Amino acid sequence: MTILYRYILREYAKIFFMCVAGLMSIYMVIDFFEKIRRFLRYDSGVVPLVTYFALKIPAISFQVVPFAVLVATLLTLGLLSRNNEITALRSCGISLLWMTSPFLMFATGVAMILLSFSSTIIPLASEKAEEVRLVQIEKKPAPLTVQAAQPWTRIGADALMHVQTIDIGGKTLREVRLFHFDRAFRLDQIVEASEARYDGKGWLLLNGVRRRFAPDNTMDLDLFTEQTANIPLIPDDFSTSLTGNSDSMTLREIRNYVSRFQPEGVSFARLLTDYYGRLAFPFVTVIMVLVGIALGLRRSGVRGGSMAIGIGQAFIVGFCYWTTHSVAIALGRGGALAPMLAGWMANILFGSFGLYLLLKVRH
Repeated sequence: MTILYRYILREYAKIFFMCVAGLMSIYMVIDFFEKIRRFLRYDSGVVPLVTYFALKIPAISFQVVPFAVLVATLLTLGLLSRNNEITALRSCGISLLWMTSPFLMFATGVAMILLSFSSTIIPLASEKAEEVRLVQIEKKPAPLTVQAAQPWTRIGADALMHVQTIDIGGKTLREVRLFHFDRAFRLDQIVEASEARYDGKGWLLLNGVRRRFAPDNTMDLDLFTEQTANIPLIPDDFSTSLTGNSDSMTLREIRNYVSRFQPEGVSFARLLTDYYGRLAFPFVTVIMVLVGIALGLRRSGVRGGSMAIGIGQAFIVGFCYWTTHSVAIALGRGGALAPMLAGWMANILFGSFGLYLLLKVRH
């Protein structure tokens, strides 16, 4: 790594970290004043409040870092142009591609860090922050049972299950109903139980009733106190996917959950769209660098414009990207787009836009 390469990388890194610090400070101050009035009513002390907002930092950084990358790219190019350093480098025969390669290398490293955040750190930190809010700040007792946010789930090619509440850990389900259908998709039997418990080998239904429907429209009724049930789910499935959304699941948990049930024909449009969206979003840092380089150099060939114009362009590009990404994710969740296409659509569009602008730059 040459001295010149290290110099450009150092200048870019300094501006990037200043942008990240500024954006995160603004975000956290707004979030703090939005929530502090409600939190002060509980008189919880300083430590729980600091812990709560500290646990929010990974999720906040995940949102602001791509925008900081874009702003830092535009500002760095603007400063280099103002000091005539780009002109000096070009006069020495150094290409624009070499000059901007430190930006791309830095953005790639940031993308890898954000990917690790999205994969594991953010879901775990968000879950812990919610626990701190409920138990330590609002002084509520730790919940033993939670309402199933997604009570319906498919447990086979011909069966559905409805769960009312789930104990923490997912090993006990309450108010369980199983609906079994025949090959013509006519209701064959309904099994209702007050509880379903996982004993390490499988699920046991407790204190329930089984209703069998015969072809002649008669019904047999059987009461039971304990009965095994063929439920392919495990407690982890109930403690994550059924009690919340994909934001509380790591990427590995989503993959494992989908791989178990996708062969049975179960649709996971929402879950897969969120999965690919979280997988694609970190790489927007590289795309923002491409767009920033093109915008910073395009207007006059090799010189950036004013700082105010650069920041204004960053806001416009960031807003357009976030809007496109949100719309694509919504369409993917609704089934209008394939999950993979929905997750990567914004990256594809803005990546193509950045490459197009780069082709317009005079090299």
